[in-house]
Amino acid sequence: MNLDIQNEIDIIKKSPSAVLIFKSLQNYLEKEKKKRLHFYETVREDQKAEFINGNIIIHSSVMLRHSNVSFYLANLIHNYLSYKTIGVVHHEKLMIRLTRNDYEPDICFFNKEKADNFKADQLLFPAPDFIVEVISKSTEKTDRTIKFTDYQNHGVKEYWIIDPEKEFVEQYFLKNDEYELIQKTSSGQITSFVIDGFSTQQQYQLCK
Repeated sequence: MNLDIQNEIDIIKKSPSAVLIFKSLQNYLEKEKKKRLHFYETVREDQKAEFINGNIIIHSSVMLRHSNVSFYLANLIHNYLSYKTIGVVHHEKLMIRLTRNDYEPDICFFNKEKADNFKADQLLFPAPDFIVEVISKSTEKTDRTIKFTDYQNHGVKEYWIIDPEKEFVEQYFLKNDEYELIQKTSSGQITSFVIDGFSTQQQYQLCK
């Protein structure tokens, strides 16, 4: 269990109001569960929508540089995986269902063991092994806080945060249940821990 979660549990356990807190939280989460089911029933395929801490978030259209970066990187990974049977990559519009929240990451990768169990008509997917979020002014806070913590706590082994405006990538890797910043780089050269053998620089050279 993540140390932050254990600390939060320990604080509640020491409180004389622990039972009241638990009951109140149960009631709240039951109401949230109904709202989440409504989200599944009403969200449209043409929307990029997420369910985060009880709120339905409908995202606006992205800037061209955001689209270019995510599409380009997804293509690099896809091309690499076309001759390496180690998993699959998806670019946007795939709903990741975690314990409480639902996200549509810009890019996500599932190892072969997970991907082999997916069905053609599947709508909700488990935590991926690797996620990329391309930040914007409207999403940066969520990508760096709620999603960061949620991805970490659900065992997403590698997480990249890309800033297309400032042109840098932050690479995080899960160590002892917590993300460690491996590097923050503007070089365009980055090697994945999870997608075995994948390097942005190497794939760029192959695609030239």
